[in-house]
Amino acid sequence: MATVRLKRGKEKAVRQLHPWIFSGAIESVKGKPEDGSIVDVIDHGGEFLARGFFNGQSRVAVRVLCWEEHSLIDESWWREKVSRAVEARKPILESGTTNTCRLIFSEADFMPGLIADIYADYISVQILSSGIETVKAVILDELVRLLNPKGIFDRSDASARAHEGMEASYGILYGEAPPEFVEVLENGIKYHINIAEGQKSGFFCDQRDNRRILAEHVRGKRVLDCFCYSGGFSLNSIQLGAAEVISVDSSALAIETLKKNIALNSLGNAAQTAIQSDVNKQLRLFKEQGELFDVIVLDPPKYAPSRSALDKASRAYKDLNRLGMSLLKPGGLLATFSCSGAVDIALFKQIIAWAALDAGRDVQFVYQFCQPEDHPVRASFPEGEYLKGLLCRVL
Repeated sequence: MATVRLKRGKEKAVRQLHPWIFSGAIESVKGKPEDGSIVDVIDHGGEFLARGFFNGQSRVAVRVLCWEEHSLIDESWWREKVSRAVEARKPILESGTTNTCRLIFSEADFMPGLIADIYADYISVQILSSGIETVKAVILDELVRLLNPKGIFDRSDASARAHEGMEASYGILYGEAPPEFVEVLENGIKYHINIAEGQKSGFFCDQRDNRRILAEHVRGKRVLDCFCYSGGFSLNSIQLGAAEVISVDSSALAIETLKKNIALNSLGNAAQTAIQSDVNKQLRLFKEQGELFDVIVLDPPKYAPSRSALDKASRAYKDLNRLGMSLLKPGGLLATFSCSGAVDIALFKQIIAWAALDAGRDVQFVYQFCQPEDHPVRASFPEGEYLKGLLCRVL
């Protein structure tokens, strides 16, 4: 087995169980490890630190799998990790109201570079590291053994693969191809999910709890759901008695899927309008028209893919939230989110405070949203906490 020696003083994060070792921390590599192979990591003095996947093309040169020198990372090791992750999600899937969730969440489940989501009888996976690519067959076999899906579909078309020197991967990995729309259940609401062509792995199950929590505040209210995608916040709002819901997304597929989901849940008689438009342009148009809302949801895509994009992203979040605040009635509620891991909750609160100043409004933070239990955060890997949100009363 090849060995990676760290520079003097660069072992602290590894000893604190952080699973990433950056290329700049490496002094030397003994042997010629292939990308995706397993290496031992030692400190400058030669003491064993950890064992993990190596990739010479990635900024994250080693993705740590274990910190015990005696551990054998073989087929049974991987099967145990998959089984443990699936077992932890059983309470969600056995609730009777939800049959979709995240089964495996990369580093949080000790499988760095692997995302797996279940949608009723189908599983969608993203394989984003060269190491996981080498054990893909074992992982898929264990998922089949545990869950017996009709099919497993590969959505590994993410830019993360390019950072690992891998090409995009897409298509059927096991069983049959999913139909154009798979019907799933979340919090008792039905959704048509497009696994093959939808965003990310097909659906944003990380907002499951937040959709339900926000819906408790919308009865009799006029709601604007921005970046609505397939309608999670919209459908929950309609079901819990919103007087009117207006949903906006730039994607034609998203609007089409939303309309299908409204019909699927027999909610066609509700006061609901779906608008395909750029959200920022639509918000400005609403302002020109003098529109006002009781509740506004802002759930944009990732504005800060890395820390280098923080300044630009902060401005984008501030402008978006300033526009949203200007469309709220006094005392209205703004549910605003960021899925950028580089934006922590302290910075996000500061951004909202700046937006409030620019909008000439005062804001109270009344609730803090987070990601659900199927997206756990390891104490030693705070980078896994990417989704945060604030429920703001705008005065």
